[in-house]
Amino acid sequence: MKRHDNRRPTQHRPVTIQRHFTKHAGGSVVVSFGETRVLCTAMLEQEVPPWLRAKGPGGGGWLTAEYNMLPSSTTTRKRRDSGKPDGRSVEIQRLIGRALRSCIDLKQLEGPKCGLTLFVDCDVLQADGGTRTAAITGAWVAVADAIARARNSGLLSATAKPLINQVAAISIGIVNGVPVLDLDYAEDVDAYVDMNVAMLADNTFVEVQGTGEHATFSTKQLNEMLSMAQKGIRSLHKLQRAAMK
Repeated sequence: MKRHDNRRPTQHRPVTIQRHFTKHAGGSVVVSFGETRVLCTAMLEQEVPPWLRAKGPGGGGWLTAEYNMLPSSTTTRKRRDSGKPDGRSVEIQRLIGRALRSCIDLKQLEGPKCGLTLFVDCDVLQADGGTRTAAITGAWVAVADAIARARNSGLLSATAKPLINQVAAISIGIVNGVPVLDLDYAEDVDAYVDMNVAMLADNTFVEVQGTGEHATFSTKQLNEMLSMAQKGIRSLHKLQRAAMK
């Protein structure tokens, strides 16, 4: 199958990860999956949710994520979320939070005085499909930088190692009867089946979201898509590690 951008079915878009994009955040990254660009920032604060504070000292910390699309990120202006985010944004930010918490030992996310919360913000600068998977992939790098900076500043113990794994995510779908990796917008709107996969560096899955948009899919097709996603995510893991160097 020939894709409109001449990629092979198993090939993800060009990916770049630019660190230290903003000054004040502990970690800040602009990640690009082709024409999709997301700003991911991570900041550690000396506070925890009330339910965690009630556990007292030694309760550890927390990680929470927010996701937003800037008004000019799409072809027509997207209205800002005023007060309450829309259902899609809530779904995506929960996915980002789950994916990143799978890499964190929350018990070690505690400073000398109290538990810490790692706030992760993912703002879509430009959308061309795969914004949630790009956000997860870029946010992991921002989180790693924020934790390193917190250790250097003393906000986090120098011996604490809360980052225990690595996560990245990619989309996959069936377009014109053929499984293809990392769908852009043009492919996403025509996909019979749409799937998002998040996976750790030990090859275990954090999340598999698969939906038959316009058709059902077989066990054989599911296994083929998962195998393709695994290979694509391993490539993203390498790019994350290269960016950290």
